[in-house]
Amino acid sequence: MNDDFDFDFDLDELAPTDDASADAVERFWSGDLRALSQHHTTPNGSHSFVVAHDQSVTWGVPGAPQVMAIAVARDLNRFTFTLETSYHATVSFAQAWLVERGCPPEKIAKIHGDVVKPADDLTLQVERQIRESGTRYEVLDTHTSDFDPSETWTLTRDTRPSEAAIRVFHEAWDHVAGTYTMREGAFADVDTARSWLDDRDGPLPEPPEYRYADGAILRARVALSRSAATPAMPKAGVNAPRTPPAAPGRRPAQGRLL
Repeated sequence: MNDDFDFDFDLDELAPTDDASADAVERFWSGDLRALSQHHTTPNGSHSFVVAHDQSVTWGVPGAPQVMAIAVARDLNRFTFTLETSYHATVSFAQAWLVERGCPPEKIAKIHGDVVKPADDLTLQVERQIRESGTRYEVLDTHTSDFDPSETWTLTRDTRPSEAAIRVFHEAWDHVAGTYTMREGAFADVDTARSWLDDRDGPLPEPPEYRYADGAILRARVALSRSAATPAMPKAGVNAPRTPPAAPGRRPAQGRLL
């Protein structure tokens, strides 16, 4: 583990409740993890929730998600624990996974360490929407690029809207400015969304409900329209190679979480 923001689940005196928890512990310690946010319940310490960056992923399959969500539940009467992990392309989806397992959203929202910052209020708003979404979004696919262009996208199906239910959450990083943006796009179907991800032949289509946004959102959008345009991104579509090269080597690590 990286010592920049260390964490300890205090499992030495406890036994895993099942094979899945035992396997998760082995995978956990074999990784190169840097904790970004964590919450431990008090006073009895029965639960722990952690968002971490797994730096070892940069050695592996191109495009794989790098953010790990970790949930630990301890039975202090029986001296056992359950440990679950899940990988996500962005911190906000990792936080949503932890919130679904009982972590208060406000306890896991703050990210620690030397990472790039949100560029604007709209980024914060979209991230909060994801973090508190519950089971609203069904994740269909993800992609992470930790070198130019530095970006991630998450392709989802939104269970709430009556139109344009396929949503793309696109996160782009500006390492010169030390910031990133998160935007939500809406599509009629998966094929249309995948075509946009492949071609980037126009701006990310806004969700229909943005037309009915409240004043705060509208003010944020006006401010964004006055800012400099985002540089065009080269293609990073769903057809990008998903298998490691014959002789894998570590890719340049410029990602948001490093």
